[in-house]
Amino acid sequence: MNVQGESLYHKVHARSLADPEGFWSEAAKEIDWVESPKKIFDPSQGTYGRWFAGGVVNTCYNALDRHVERGRADQLALIHDSPLTNSVTKLTYAELLNEVQALAAIMHDFGVAKGDRVILYMPMVPEAVVAMLACARIGAVHSVVFGGFAAKELATRIDDAQPKLILSASCGIEPGRIVQYKPLLDEAIRLAGSKPKACIVLQRPQLTCDLTAGRDYDWASLRRKALNDGKKAPCVPVAATDPLYILYTSGTTGIPKGVVRDNGGHLVAVKWSMFNLYGVKPGEVWWCGSDIGWVVGHSYIVYGPLFHGATTIMYEGKPVGTPDAGAFWRVISEHKAVAFFTAPTAFRAIRKEDPEGKFIRQYDLTKFRTLFLAGERADPPTVEWAEQQLKVPVIDHWWQTETGWCIAGNPVGLGMLPVKHGSPTVPMPGYQVDVVDEAAKPVGPNTMGSIVIRLPMPPGCLPTLWNQDERFKEAYLSEFPGYYKTSDAGYKDDDGYVFVMGRTDDIINVAGHRLSTGGMEEILASHPDVAECAVLGVKDAIKGEVPCGFLVLKAGVKRAPAEIEKEIIALVRDKLGPVAAFKLAITVGRLPKTRSGKILRGTIKKIADGESWTMPATIEDPKALEEIGEALKGRV
Repeated sequence: MNVQGESLYHKVHARSLADPEGFWSEAAKEIDWVESPKKIFDPSQGTYGRWFAGGVVNTCYNALDRHVERGRADQLALIHDSPLTNSVTKLTYAELLNEVQALAAIMHDFGVAKGDRVILYMPMVPEAVVAMLACARIGAVHSVVFGGFAAKELATRIDDAQPKLILSASCGIEPGRIVQYKPLLDEAIRLAGSKPKACIVLQRPQLTCDLTAGRDYDWASLRRKALNDGKKAPCVPVAATDPLYILYTSGTTGIPKGVVRDNGGHLVAVKWSMFNLYGVKPGEVWWCGSDIGWVVGHSYIVYGPLFHGATTIMYEGKPVGTPDAGAFWRVISEHKAVAFFTAPTAFRAIRKEDPEGKFIRQYDLTKFRTLFLAGERADPPTVEWAEQQLKVPVIDHWWQTETGWCIAGNPVGLGMLPVKHGSPTVPMPGYQVDVVDEAAKPVGPNTMGSIVIRLPMPPGCLPTLWNQDERFKEAYLSEFPGYYKTSDAGYKDDDGYVFVMGRTDDIINVAGHRLSTGGMEEILASHPDVAECAVLGVKDAIKGEVPCGFLVLKAGVKRAPAEIEKEIIALVRDKLGPVAAFKLAITVGRLPKTRSGKILRGTIKKIADGESWTMPATIEDPKALEEIGEALKGRV
């Protein structure tokens, strides 16, 4: 591993802040432009300025056509690996382009044109990638809604985006069950005020569905006819500042926030990151184990690797149970992936099932160089376990749906910096990350505060929310003038390393002391019997809030949970002192999570506080919340 002095990082980051236009102008040379930007950054446009103003470009051309034209036609573009259907599908760049051209022509036939919205309500299948790229090809704005999302949630997104067309499938597949999409889609359209012109439905053999006459069309029939007729849609030039996609995040008001991603900034930033941050070269195999419904899937299953001329893996399966805790290592070994990006929660699940790492040693991982973690805080014990087992660098990095790519990370391509467990390392080029107090004044090193990003945000970050400029300003820009509010809390150390300790609402106030739940989780996770944990503040009549820790024990632990709970309480007291008032440690069988693996801390807190709560739309298994309720009885 490179030592700090050998990394180009400090020089590159300093230049990106001192001369952002020069820096991003150079990065933009990696992109094929129809017309070069007139201005690299125009501060007079949008809510805080716009990148690559006057530029004209096509995202799909940069992902596919240019590689086919320049010698990558026969290179694999996409490997779809599905242990849930026991199948592997491989598409070369030429084959993927052929599919995308045909689907784009079909969408044209339905009247979809530049600027129209198309909702994708799809499982993890190759057709979902084809659909995203087909939208980009004709300048349509796609909005991917996580497959199997509740009908009401889908309806609110239909009303906000007002799509001309919806692309869906008959079902999604989860371990041990099939999720019917069609009844959810039908109900969402019934609830929505805005009705799509048509729906194209992919019939999966595991469960087909009835199509609604006059509205629904069979994907396979349309595809077959378009290919037989040789129909192909050309790339439509769009402005760099035109939207590529809308991706919805949950809004506190119940109205979802449609994060907008523009074409130019997204192309430049995500392409730059593939080598400089992830260290991946064109032609190599890369795997991002996310879902296309999330921002990570957009940036690093679909767009980033294809912009870069790499081969991307799309995985329809789980870290454990499809069939076992060796699933990830099989995929890496079989397809010769050089780097893998997943969520820390996946590793906690693997560690729980296979604490000795026996499955890891069953596979040839000689091509594998780097593991990247993101999506939630990577607790040091999990990172250490992964380092010991895999013998490769384990890189935590931090970013958000809103930013579209990494805010703070460890740049493998520029030369890695020393790893500090608990930190995603340093701000990426283009990001000036500050930690500030309530008055928006920067605080000193090692002082907890709100983490903010100095405006303007770098390319790739959201320019606004869909049709909601005022809400964008209010939600992100007004509290700390001159800054974007991340809503994350933490600190920077003496070396400028960022430590993200939790959401600002995860800082609990115990009798006037501001304590980080992330810091406490680190202590709980260090106990040798703990596989996974979550700490949150619960109401207390005297102290306002007190911390409550939920523990999931490792497989095979034979000791009494009460004994381990006592040890945990003593451990927190020893490391943090009595100020933490940590007296509640509760063992549970599992933690309730979203299907992307995030722990539903807010809902658990409401149950613990006895407040009313609603079932989150993205929950993996609703029964997990009932189990939490049972475990809390008589304890709080």
